This record gives sequence, C-alpha cells and structure tokens, in this order.
Amino acid sequence: MTDEFIDDGDITMEVDDDEGAGEPGEFEVSGDPSAEDFGEEIIYEDSSISHFGEHQGSVFTVAVHPLQPLAVSGGEDDLGYIWNLEDGEVVVKLTGHSDSVTSVGWSHDGELVSTGGMDGKVRVWRRVKRATTETEDAWKTWEFLTELSGPDEVMWLRWHPKGSVLLVGSNDSTVWLWQLPSGNTMQVLASHIGPVNAGGFTQDGKKVLTGSECLLLTTPTSDAPLLKLTPTDARFALEGGITSLAVNPSNTLAVVGGADGGVRVVSLSKGDVVGSLEGHKEAESIEGVAWMEFAGTEVAVTGGTDGKVCVWDTGTMRLRTTLEHSDAVTSLHPHPAPSSYLLTTSSADETLRTWDVRTGELVREHKGHHGPILGSSLGTVNGKVVVVSAGDDGMCLVFAAE
Repeated sequence: MTDEFIDDGDITMEVDDDEGAGEPGEFEVSGDPSAEDFGEEIIYEDSSISHFGEHQGSVFTVAVHPLQPLAVSGGEDDLGYIWNLEDGEVVVKLTGHSDSVTSVGWSHDGELVSTGGMDGKVRVWRRVKRATTETEDAWKTWEFLTELSGPDEVMWLRWHPKGSVLLVGSNDSTVWLWQLPSGNTMQVLASHIGPVNAGGFTQDGKKVLTGSECLLLTTPTSDAPLLKLTPTDARFALEGGITSLAVNPSNTLAVVGGADGGVRVVSLSKGDVVGSLEGHKEAESIEGVAWMEFAGTEVAVTGGTDGKVCVWDTGTMRLRTTLEHSDAVTSLHPHPAPSSYLLTTSSADETLRTWDVRTGELVREHKGHHGPILGSSLGTVNGKVVVVSAGDDGMCLVFAAE
C-alpha cells in the first residue's frame, strides 16, 4: 500500500511503506575510530521500542499527534516528516523549506500540522478526510494547505489549545497570529525588543504570553499589553533575555527563565514579580519550564544548561528537589494523570530520564542516541505513555515512558 501526499499543485506523491522503518536496535552508528583500530566491538545500549532515521542531518524538533500513533519531526535537511510511532514508517514528507526546520506542531484536534523554519516560512498541511468509515489509513493522506509568511526566522510555534489559531515567535522581535484554515493574519505583535525566544497561549487560550528582553501579556485580538515587565525593573531583569516560560493550569502565575540562569515567578493578575528562584548556576540558560499538579500540590520545574532540573514549591518559593543530568537539559515533559507525579527530561548527555518528582527518584533511563538529544515530546500510543526524542545523530527514537 502506498501513502498519498497532495502538494501545492494537488500532485499526488507516493512514499514507500518501508522507507525509514526499522526494528529497535538495528540502526548503525559511527563508533570511536580508535576503538575500531584495535578491533574492539562498540556496543550502544538501546532501550527504544521503535525508531525513525529518514532525516539526513540533525533532528531539531519532534511532536506527537494528540490522538493517533503519529509524530512530526523537523531537521537540518530542510524537511519535515509525518511518521508512524509504532513501526517508524514514513507517512508524508513535508517539503518546501529552504533552511532547517526547527519547529513543528499539531493543532489541538490533530487535523492540521505546521512546520517552521530558519527561512522564516511557516507551512501548514491538512488531513484529507475520506467519505468512508474512519480507519487507520484515514490518517495517511495529507494535503498542503498554505504557506504563512512574515517572520524573519521562526523561533517557536504554538497552536491554540481549543481552536485553529497558530502563534509564532520570530527573531525579528515580532509575534504572529494566524487563523486557519484561511491563513488570515489575526494579529502582529511588535512591542518586543530583540528576538522573541519564548511564548505561548495561557492554558485557557484567552491570552498570549511572550518573552524577549521583556515579558508581555496580550490577547489574541489586540497588541495592547495587559502586562509588561522590562529589564528596567530590577526585580525582573534577566541578563541576556528570556529563554523559556510556562503558565500554570489556573492561569494565575507564570514562571520565566532567563539566559543568565535566573528564574522569576510572575503574577499575571497583579502584573508583578512575586518570587525569584535561585538554584541554577549563574550564566547557565534555562531551557525549559513546566508546571505539575499531583496530590493537591502545584509545583514548577525548570531545566537548564547546567544539567539541573529544579522542582519548586511556588507556594513557599522554595526548592523541593534537584534532579540531574550530566549535560544540558533540553526539554521537560510532565506525565498525564494518573501518573502526574512523573516527569521525563531530555538532555545533551544522550539520555532521557523519567523521574518521580515527589521523591526525586530516577524511575527509568532511556538510552539509544549517540549524540545530544535536541528535543522530545510526550504522547500516548494504544493507551501507553511514550516519549519521542529528536537527536543530533539524525535519529528519532520512541521509548516506553511508564
């Protein structure tokens, strides 16, 4: 059976079902030449349950589909791919970029998928629905929908949690919102100074929080700031700018991480800094922020290039526990209920780790990469939680996370 892809001109392309597929542990890696000279066998531990190796170069980003056993990935080869998590088969090759694809994402219902690149392009595809009964094959045909232009270089992209609205931050200090499938521009936010390195919707989808040198809270329909914190506020100032942020489930607090290792807790209702969290090494960038809720407790988690994952009690502004990798932390993923006390982290140390944040215990270590892990995504396949990694070695690996 072949899989269809409908390009800009409605030209159907076929993709071989075996392309990119493979069994766990079968992929070849380049070993240490000195070891080869002495005839030593190099063994890489691989605990993955499937993998995808079609990218020709580093894989920068990956996202798991919200409903189906699919992932989308983007890489140094200027390509995106939709592929099957269970067997590593290519579903669709996503073309059209002229530089690295560094951001990917699915709409809340999984009907649309987007890719963002260093070329400034944002490209969107749509699933082609069949008139017949929905089957597994119903998710194998996608058509190119539109190309959205405006940003100089895409830094990140986020879909609205409830609607078909796409939010994109750029290195040229702008933030763009588009309505899909029309592709109409809803808003261009131009109040930032410098690259907009982090951003997203609040969890209720009613507001937009973005960070550069300053922090701005706006609505999707207006660029008038509801909140604005700048480096001139000594309590907020983060030298080198904001690198990551996240809003809590009740949409009342945001945790903001900076390039200098600083972490601030901001009240979105008061528009003020309510806490400064010190636990990361100075001048080590905060690369990820997440919120977790379990047993009636709400905690914030920050991960940095110092290899530390700090778990914070935002009620007392105190450090609960520190989890550690041996190199930079690249992403953080809280698990869904009933295991909402679990957190999976990825790192440049070539591993992913699943932790019990209540105790700080390492529950699982996921191995298989032979280079830094640049990104990851958590999802569910057949009722089981999996984590999918994007590696500098050109591989995407799928692991059982629980």
